[in-house]
Amino acid sequence: MTNMTNKIKTYKKDFEFSYTGSAYSTVELLKTKPEFVEAVYIRPSFTDNCGLTDLCFTKNIPVICSDKAFGLVNQKENSYVIGVFRKYEDDLSLVEPHIALVNPSDMGNLGTIIRTAAGFNIKNVAIILPAADLFNPKTIRASMGALFRVNCEFFAGFAEYISKYREHKLFPFMLDGKISPDDCNPCLFSLVFGNEATGLDQSFMNIGQTVKIPLSDRVDSFNLGVAAGIGMYIFAVKNRLL
Repeated sequence: MTNMTNKIKTYKKDFEFSYTGSAYSTVELLKTKPEFVEAVYIRPSFTDNCGLTDLCFTKNIPVICSDKAFGLVNQKENSYVIGVFRKYEDDLSLVEPHIALVNPSDMGNLGTIIRTAAGFNIKNVAIILPAADLFNPKTIRASMGALFRVNCEFFAGFAEYISKYREHKLFPFMLDGKISPDDCNPCLFSLVFGNEATGLDQSFMNIGQTVKIPLSDRVDSFNLGVAAGIGMYIFAVKNRLL
């Protein structure tokens, strides 16, 4: 066992490792990224009806039974499993659709968007820094383990992203966008969303085809997670991803 798992403690962003906090997300981690898993902690009262311990055995990953570990990482009483894993970064696909999130600031929204993307079979998410912590256990919890089934790549700025993935047609979602999602034709797309507070700045009006989601005059905008979900659904249907 490595020093990393011996020194389990409350998560901090500068750690080289992170934690899952549920049996479901840990099973997703074990199925998709076993090479990054250091150990799995379970409470003595854990009843394994999801095959987690067998999966650990087949992947040669240590299972440690300990109540103390849960207090050290500040997990709630209803948490029975912690997966300890090393942080990693993926490359996005050159030939599959993307979601590009520019400076997302809320971990709950980030995890929810990743889960929604996985649900619509969009498996690549670009994250433009600065951004909420992708590997914070709160983000992982919000994604319900979908984080481990989606490729995520970080970029210092949007220009860095578009220079690497030139073939993707860009669709920034903006309050003053020029077209509706229904007007977009099937293509190799990248849906671009700004953060929760400010959205995308006006420089994005000159990038790709800007999209506006129609809404009534009873609200001034949608929550980022809702807007991203609407956009992803329409583009997924149009591009026959489902």
